Amino acid sequence: MLKPLFVLPALLLFFGRSPQQPAAPAAPPSIPAEAAHVVNPIKPTPESQARAKKMYGYDCAMCHGANGNGKGDITDLKTPPRDYTDPAALKDLSDGDIFYIIKNGKGQMPPDGGRTKPDDIWNMVILVRSFARK
Repeated sequence: MLKPLFVLPALLLFFGRSPQQPAAPAAPPSIPAEAAHVVNPIKPTPESQARAKKMYGYDCAMCHGANGNGKGDITDLKTPPRDYTDPAALKDLSDGDIFYIIKNGKGQMPPDGGRTKPDDIWNMVILVRSFARK
């Protein structure tokens, strides 16, 4: 009869938290230095940019806005998306950084790399950079 009284505290000590406590959120992955230094190997074409724009419309615009201004339809995000129409928003990010973020996700943004070809991600990098040039 007393065994359950000893087992439960032992389990709580072993696992370090009670079932009611939420797990600590995972820290966002930092961009590895080798990924940040990768240079975009793609030369854009009108066709590749049209495809990137179409993919952006399906997968990204809902949060990042149709023109990359960060004002998408989904507004209840913990951290609002950056305004990519402002050149300052991208000045500290290399093409490799942007590729890594699109491929692996960041914060609430899910990864896209498992279903998208690398060339399409690189074209998306070019598209994202183009938002600040308008």
